[in-house]
Amino acid sequence: MRLLMLGGTGFVGGATVAEALHRGWSVTVFNRGRHGAPPAGVRRLVGDRTAPGGLAALAGGGWDLVVDTWDGAPRAAQAAARALAGRVGHYVYVSSASVYAPPVVAGATESAPVVDADPAATDGDYPTLKSGAERALRELLGDRVLLARAGLILGPGEDIGRLPWWLSRIARGGDVLAPGPADLPVQYVDVRDLAAFLLDAGAARRGGPVNVVSRPGHATTGELLSACLAATGAAARLRWVDPDQLLAAGVAPWNDVPIWIPPGHEYRWMQQLDVGRAYADGLTCRPVADTVAETWAWLRRVGTVPARAGRPARPPVGLDPAREADLLGRVS
Repeated sequence: MRLLMLGGTGFVGGATVAEALHRGWSVTVFNRGRHGAPPAGVRRLVGDRTAPGGLAALAGGGWDLVVDTWDGAPRAAQAAARALAGRVGHYVYVSSASVYAPPVVAGATESAPVVDADPAATDGDYPTLKSGAERALRELLGDRVLLARAGLILGPGEDIGRLPWWLSRIARGGDVLAPGPADLPVQYVDVRDLAAFLLDAGAARRGGPVNVVSRPGHATTGELLSACLAATGAAARLRWVDPDQLLAAGVAPWNDVPIWIPPGHEYRWMQQLDVGRAYADGLTCRPVADTVAETWAWLRRVGTVPARAGRPARPPVGLDPAREADLLGRVS
């Protein structure tokens, strides 16, 4: 198989390139060439898809499959699809469950309404950008594009820092604020399982939208944090706090306490998606203990969460130590 990876230096792109190389595929990456040399055996084409003439390096090439993680202006995705329409067999776009239009119900399937978006837009918020790119690709490629609507993505290489924050916090030891309930189901996908699915589904010419994330309850908050304790070997104690107390204290789910979305929250649906199609199409998800242990091993090697390749920096996630200590002193 001949793979063209648009990008290839970030979290999902890097995992996809690694998986393709493991399979013995021929891999080409197309990016701006600003983030170090590609892995051995990978051909790099240099260009900037946002610049006039920036796709020129793709001229004359041919590939069986392209994987695209773009989350910028839909117009750039539209331009790439036009340039590649006659040169690739199938197109896989890594989208997001964020495209679903609120209010979203628990158990949402791929047929749920998505936010309205312009396929030629040059700006917008994250849901609109992803939805606009989906629309642009579908209009140009039809069933030749798979829209992989990922949920929460964890694993080695994570450049947002949600699981790394938990690992680093627990590694410091002491009393750790643990957001209840401990048996709250967590729905996520390991980046390596996502990469394998993208390549499998792309090679099989799957088309249309698919929610790509584990089954709800693949792990619980308690299992996730217990795995962090086991991986780090830290002398830490989980202090479970009722979600209503945390919300009353102004704690923001997802950002102040990464990964956590409490029962009844307006975004709880993000960890309750229907994934019947993905599993029918071959998605498999490794145990949470593997994801946590291998993320910790990676984090110890690199020392800190890397900058997001080619993308604006995001605000840091997680409570700072002083605020956590204050909360632990005020809640039972």
